[in-house]
Amino acid sequence: MASKRREGEHPSVTLFRQYLRIRTVQPEPDYGAAVAFLEERACQLGLGCQKVEVAPGRVVTVLTWPGTNPRLSSLLLNSHTDVVPVFKEHWSHDPFEAFKDADGYIYGRGAQDMKCVSIQYLEAVRRLKVEGHHFPRTIHMTFVPDEEIGGHQGMELFVKRPEFQALRAGFALDEGLANPTDAFTVFYSERSPWWVQVTSTGKPGHGSRFIEDTAAEKLAFEEQLQGWCQAAGEGVTFEFAQKWTEPRVTSTDDSDPWWAAFSGVCKDMNLTLEPEIFPAATDSRYLRAVGVPALGFSPMNHTPVLLHDHDERLHEAMFLRGIDIYTRLLPALASVPALPSES
Repeated sequence: MASKRREGEHPSVTLFRQYLRIRTVQPEPDYGAAVAFLEERACQLGLGCQKVEVAPGRVVTVLTWPGTNPRLSSLLLNSHTDVVPVFKEHWSHDPFEAFKDADGYIYGRGAQDMKCVSIQYLEAVRRLKVEGHHFPRTIHMTFVPDEEIGGHQGMELFVKRPEFQALRAGFALDEGLANPTDAFTVFYSERSPWWVQVTSTGKPGHGSRFIEDTAAEKLAFEEQLQGWCQAAGEGVTFEFAQKWTEPRVTSTDDSDPWWAAFSGVCKDMNLTLEPEIFPAATDSRYLRAVGVPALGFSPMNHTPVLLHDHDERLHEAMFLRGIDIYTRLLPALASVPALPSES
């Protein structure tokens, strides 16, 4: 599955490129290969590994590093394994080759969204374990399916299961976006998506004929949905493919211990943060809805936003810098003192 490591290439970069080559592309992701890859990582790192099939063929893989104080809630590091489709003719390189050019840019679907973060989690944990660290709070890494198509057979189901409750998650990190400036964007909430499916029925016929009451002409109204369908006439209905009505906000107040730990590390590392509401929707919404505060954070600055775009890519130096950042973040978050609810 992976080619031999390029002479002088950092092993974390080699692992990242190996993960990019796994074709977990919608609509038919190779989830089996991804789960096998993650199981191998768990074995190598000495982590617990649990596989939870939340729907047929849809497995959430949980890698666990136990903390020293099981009474405390855990730190949850979430990432999704699936990636969006590609149009190969618009790519400079095969989107599943994980090609690295002479300048150090790694091309691949998932390079930014979000296989980079998955490997950064794993490699940060590797470094900390090799250095002999132990932390009070347990660290769980969850790798979930189907985020790119709404998470309905992924995180949405997982948070309702006893296996999720058993994780006792107190705080979570999930995906963010690249930032082309010097700053790093961190997301404390996100938009509430309404995906609407409109059904219009009418008389069929050749386009050259003037036919009354066709299905297409009814779709020229731009009123609010209910009034629009009523005005369109009989036979026009709509239903929500996705409707999110439970927006939650994660605290970014300095008095919040989780935010204080997160932002404190960033300040110590001279990282400029730009807190924002995520412009789309991620699996963080399911976590927040069940009471788990979550921040969306992908440590990529000086990087164009290329998720879902042609020639999605990430520079290897930025990828490695992200591991450094998580190596500082995880100890701080996994060492947050007991909260009033945990005493």
